Amino acid sequence: MPNTVIPTLFEQSPQTRKLWDTIAENVTLSADEGLSNESQIFLKGLTGSSLSLVLGDVFRNSDAPFLLIFDDKEQAAYYLNDLERIVGENDVLFYPGSYRRPYQIEETDNANVLLRAEVLNRINSRKKPAVIVTYPDALFEKVVTRKELDKNTLKIKLEDTLSLDFLNEVLFEYQFKRVDFVTEPGEFSVRGGIVDVFSFSHDEPYRLEFFGDEVDSIRTFDVETQLSTEKVKKISIIPNVANKALTEKRESFLSYISPKTIVFSKNTDLLFARLDDFFEKAKEAFKGLSQDIKHAKPEGLFLNSTSFKSKIKDFQLLTSGASTALSLTDVTLSAVEMPTTEIIFNTKPQPSFNKKFDLLIKNLNEYNTKGYTNYICCASEQQAKRFQDIFASTALSDQDDAPTDTERSRSVHYKTVVFPLFQGFIDDDLKIVCYTDHQIFERYHKFNLKNGYAKKQAITLKELNKLEIGDYVTHIDHGIGKFGGLQKIDVQGNKQEAIKLMYGERDILYVSIHSLHKISKFNGKDGAVPKIYKLGSAAWKKLKQKTKSRVKKIAFNLIKVYAKRRLEKGFQYAPDSYLQNELEASFIYEDTPDQSTATEDIKRDMESERPMDRLICGDVGFGKTEVAIRAAFKAAENGKQVAVLVPTTILAFQHHRTFTERLKEMPVTVDYLNRFRTAKERRITLEKLEAGKVDILIGTHQLVNKNVKFKDLGLLIVDEEQKFGVSVKDKLKAIKENVDVLTLTATPIPRTLQFSLMAARDLSVINTPPPNRYPIESRVIRFTEDTIRDAISYEIQRGGQVFFIHNRIENIKEVAGMIQRLVPDAKVGIGHGQMEGKKLESLMLSFMNSEFDVLVSTTIVESGLDVTNANTIFINNANNFGLSDLHQMRGRVGRSNKKAFCYFITPPYDVMTTDARKRIEALEQFTALGSGFNIAMKDLEIRGAGDLLGGEQSGFINEIGFETYQKILAEAIDELKENEFKELYDEVEGHHEKVFVKETQIDSDFELLFPDDYINNITERLNLYTELNQVKDEEALLKFEKELIDRFGELPSQAEDLLNSVRIKWIANTIGLEKVVMKNNKLIGYFISDQQSEFYQSAAFTSVLQFVQMYPQRCKMKEKKTRNGLRLLLVFEGISSLEKALKALAPFETQETLIV
Repeated sequence: MPNTVIPTLFEQSPQTRKLWDTIAENVTLSADEGLSNESQIFLKGLTGSSLSLVLGDVFRNSDAPFLLIFDDKEQAAYYLNDLERIVGENDVLFYPGSYRRPYQIEETDNANVLLRAEVLNRINSRKKPAVIVTYPDALFEKVVTRKELDKNTLKIKLEDTLSLDFLNEVLFEYQFKRVDFVTEPGEFSVRGGIVDVFSFSHDEPYRLEFFGDEVDSIRTFDVETQLSTEKVKKISIIPNVANKALTEKRESFLSYISPKTIVFSKNTDLLFARLDDFFEKAKEAFKGLSQDIKHAKPEGLFLNSTSFKSKIKDFQLLTSGASTALSLTDVTLSAVEMPTTEIIFNTKPQPSFNKKFDLLIKNLNEYNTKGYTNYICCASEQQAKRFQDIFASTALSDQDDAPTDTERSRSVHYKTVVFPLFQGFIDDDLKIVCYTDHQIFERYHKFNLKNGYAKKQAITLKELNKLEIGDYVTHIDHGIGKFGGLQKIDVQGNKQEAIKLMYGERDILYVSIHSLHKISKFNGKDGAVPKIYKLGSAAWKKLKQKTKSRVKKIAFNLIKVYAKRRLEKGFQYAPDSYLQNELEASFIYEDTPDQSTATEDIKRDMESERPMDRLICGDVGFGKTEVAIRAAFKAAENGKQVAVLVPTTILAFQHHRTFTERLKEMPVTVDYLNRFRTAKERRITLEKLEAGKVDILIGTHQLVNKNVKFKDLGLLIVDEEQKFGVSVKDKLKAIKENVDVLTLTATPIPRTLQFSLMAARDLSVINTPPPNRYPIESRVIRFTEDTIRDAISYEIQRGGQVFFIHNRIENIKEVAGMIQRLVPDAKVGIGHGQMEGKKLESLMLSFMNSEFDVLVSTTIVESGLDVTNANTIFINNANNFGLSDLHQMRGRVGRSNKKAFCYFITPPYDVMTTDARKRIEALEQFTALGSGFNIAMKDLEIRGAGDLLGGEQSGFINEIGFETYQKILAEAIDELKENEFKELYDEVEGHHEKVFVKETQIDSDFELLFPDDYINNITERLNLYTELNQVKDEEALLKFEKELIDRFGELPSQAEDLLNSVRIKWIANTIGLEKVVMKNNKLIGYFISDQQSEFYQSAAFTSVLQFVQMYPQRCKMKEKKTRNGLRLLLVFEGISSLEKALKALAPFETQETLIV
């Protein structure tokens, strides 16, 4: 169904027509008489999104710009999203406030400054008028005058003549800073004839390519990938408009916009009150500033309501709030009544159905009989489909009672439209019912604000793993050495680049850029120095062998268990019922794509006859619990019992609440066991369990005791698996021979392991954050009372709660006392693990129910205490925690739609150990959601992986480094797949051709590299070499080449040769060459050294033989005696360039496909 229906609903409405006419009339009147537009139109009776539809409609039909002022940022954002859909994204702009508090210049939000500049730029340019959506905080700040902005804007268009030096100078004058790669507004970089610049007027940076002094092309590019996105014809570069604030004259935003603008204010009284309130705060802040520096006065920077009222008189004003006519006339000096026109709409808000679908159906059908059209606006196709399923199944369940009504109940009259709106409404004049899916399901509806800034973190991530000189690296064949940087080496008069590694006793190894994948950064236990052997010593080989055999043994057992489970039969669950649909539809958030796939995977596993064994990885707060609830309900509904195993007492209690809350409408009983329960309660629970009266039981490791007997256990859910000891896991294995098992973990397992272990258990990863969460603002602070007081009072003022983590029980009371002293009106509670169970439980409960404001506690909250209303957390002495702990604790806040803050309290940086400092810096950088994976990769590599195959081999990981461990593991598993478990894998993954040559080495005297003048940043060069090493096929290689040209300009010949050498490597690999040497005008290929290899019987080798026999003039086969026995060689003469080499080998590429 087309989405054009909704935006045009109000075109037919007589009131909207009247509104157009009134506006048009007032505009012509004021034009004729030269008077100001002192008229006011009062819109009555517009509820929910009908307001956005009417405003959108009026905007489309008038050629004036609109300024819409809503009550606060959140409301503005919702209406912004509505209007973006109704009018089109290009004509709707968001105008936010730039500070968090007045005069805190360092606290400006760069992303917001950017959006503000974008709006000013749009008003200044002659593009067609737009709708500007804003709120009081943004209007409160004055803006640079038009003249100033024009003076400070550099406009560039295609084919302009402009010298690079001039551009450089102007950008420095605008206070832009020059960097290697542009990542945030106010930066620029120059590479050859390419200039990248991130102007404050656009949310993506621009890339200008010069030909001499002429602008050859202009395109925008993506910060994260540094690749161009689209071409543009002209751009304007604007400096940071907020920055120079303190010196220039500024004016109200209202004097900046065109006088034709039509201003709509949702509630004028509130607007004026907020402005005055802000102004008072600014005055106070001004008093508190140091007198030595000259600051602009508040009057110069900010607006109060008086000056705002005098300005707003000149505009055509629409309002929908109360008592506005009066408040404006108070100010107008000659108290002229502003002529007010009232336009009355008849809309009502969408009623609440409390998720009762029969009521909804009844309601829709009643409206239908009255001649109304029913629309349901959904966020996605998936939701629209859900409505059909639910209506169909509800209709079926009614069928038994009244067969005569079936026809009526089946035909629910409604149309679903994929057009998400903020709030539903009913319009009695137009006879339209427009409901929104999120209100029917009572789920949180999220707003989207542009943030071109969030990508910065992607870059810092790369830096964490970047190699610096002096770092330890592991070379898979030669062991651990020290990284000595990229070095140019001379090969027969030609320059080549290689990586220098230093080993014991001053040994030096140069690694060719072709075998970069053999080296990896050494990640062992933090700070421990690895042992460095002499090159060529047997110690490394032994260690590698030992590790491999050990790993192989473990992997062998794992795969065996898996193979056994594949043959067993488990319980086969029935397909979803309507209750299941209803449960899933009533989830208050929108499912993320990963969540949907995880749910699908689980259902597929449960509905098949094999027992399920699935692991779900997802970051803190990504909705793993919801997936578990769905699985648990499915099992319970099929008459099976579910056991949920959790690591801590508090988590058991928390999950019990969550499960009960989610399943309260459903016919299942949920109970829990932990040390909070008395013996009597425990006994009753166990009796019920054995009788089959408890469907879902949640508990700590008590669940695996002998005396816990299930009547019919069907599903076992293990949460936070990484926290269980080996003994519990063994007992679990006994329970779960053919029970379905679902394991949840937040500490993810590194990628490569995932794939290699794909065989041992099925895996779903939830990578996408829920759409409605803000990133958590993280700051590192010293222990200062002012900061703590401000943050706590701010949180309490906005109605939230605070966690204060202090991990020393002996003086936790003093800390609580200090907080009480700083914030006398806060209620403070103390919690730690040495309290009695009941007491701790009631404390947690009352904190969850918002009975007190600040919880001072030890890390007992780390795993899983979920308080939606707590949005600020302090972590005292954060330098003493591990990364994953800090990340878990930070994950306690930011679980709702409010911005969350996390303060790490640490001693000064110079007192901390280097590791602690690195950890805190990493956390500061990754505030984005989903960064758990990245953080984990940094820290948990060691511990997480050790646990993966059982506890014993973390020792190895420390000796050989994590990445190398992964490589060895992958190799071991490949060998098992090829030999011991060949049949199993052929069945699971389909038949594989055997790979004879794992990898071909290339040795040549051509210049194969990226020259310095092409890519001058060494780190970047190294990254690109590494990336090139991972390219696996022609398509990816072409893409790589395109990206290089995009970022650095045309490829020099050396770089082209480098890319071609990769192609040579691929061809050589398919015909069984282990090594290719291109020197002295010859190309020599070395075949597999093992004379007994099956390769010599394979089709690939036969085809090479035939080729050599057919074209003896092109190439020859020779045998050569080496130390290790005879080697078979393939020799080409007259190879004087890399292109010739590629040509000589080209026939084999096609040959292979001909014969095989």
